[in-house]
Amino acid sequence: MKDISIYFQPVSQTLNFDDEQLGSVIESYTNEFPVLMPNTCAIIYVPEFRGVVLEQESVEKQLVGPSNFRDELYSLYKGLDWKTTIYDLGNLMPGKELSDTYYALGQVIAELVKNNIVPIVVGGGQDLTTAMFIGYEELEQLINTCTIDSKLDLGTPEDPVTHENYIGSLLIRRPCYLFNHANIGLQIPFAQPKELDLFEKLFFDVCRLGEFNADFKTAEPILRNSDIISFDFQAIRASEINNEQGNPNGFYAEQACQIAKYAGISDKATSFGIFNCFSDKLIEAKLIAQMCWYFMDGFFDRKGDFPVGSKIEYTKFTVFLEIGEHEIVFYRSNKSDRWWMEVPYPPSEFSKFERHHLVPCNKTDYDNAMKNEMPDLWWRTYQKLG
Repeated sequence: MKDISIYFQPVSQTLNFDDEQLGSVIESYTNEFPVLMPNTCAIIYVPEFRGVVLEQESVEKQLVGPSNFRDELYSLYKGLDWKTTIYDLGNLMPGKELSDTYYALGQVIAELVKNNIVPIVVGGGQDLTTAMFIGYEELEQLINTCTIDSKLDLGTPEDPVTHENYIGSLLIRRPCYLFNHANIGLQIPFAQPKELDLFEKLFFDVCRLGEFNADFKTAEPILRNSDIISFDFQAIRASEINNEQGNPNGFYAEQACQIAKYAGISDKATSFGIFNCFSDKLIEAKLIAQMCWYFMDGFFDRKGDFPVGSKIEYTKFTVFLEIGEHEIVFYRSNKSDRWWMEVPYPPSEFSKFERHHLVPCNKTDYDNAMKNEMPDLWWRTYQKLG
């Protein structure tokens, strides 16, 4: 493993903790950089705000960051089934230029992911999601991203990358490793029609805030299908965190923790970020700490039931649709009762063998297929595979 300690500053730890509190359990970079072992999580704080563009100068001056979230996190108690050491790698030092910070964070993400360590990044601007994506490019594999956000953050390719338009920069990177992008929590008044139209043309997934509130199950497969999960802290309703500049509508605090838990439990999710954290208010620090806790709790509760190789531990369901004469295969895990759907690659003269792509789904997709209705998820995935 490459030496990534050069990118970090150690953290100071002056408080005393009980044996079962995370302050005594987490191996922090205080004096010596920890020797990292696989199959665990690593916390990273990135105090980088140069990608944040705010209209009000008075607000911009308040971008001090949530570095105090550690005290709140360390005071929490570890879960019952947390079996491996958790790391706190310290504060990633911002570079001379914003691009230098992107490079440093990308290098760190690449090394951690390659060594089966899931980074939990707490940052400044959500444009740092771009840096996480850059880290995955070194792995040379298709990437699924998911943002929990009230906006789509697309922008245009000509604009400099900021915390409100970084998704557009991912679309134009070459070679392009982005297979799918999804948004959870969109509020339509904040979405430009041309952005919605582009999302539709790219067959990206959207779970609106109202849909989420009506039934969380609509969002769970999206989280389960994502490699990078990026949470915009400003998507939490203002009253939850006493944010006078925030949005009156959004996620409740307990919903934010619920999303973090389901993100952690996903076998596919290999990095998680909480961004657009602009202040050091105690209430915000507490919520960020609890979101980190619930992600780690989900991580240590992973079922390892992504259907690869042998399908012995799954129940197979085959549904024949009369319309179009399609045959759709579903798998249900006997461990967790979670569902997947098989989507074939479109026919190609270059492909000699039939191939299929497994995509997480809900039981409702199976129920709709049983009613002779083509699941929308099947069609969108088929179009992306073409």
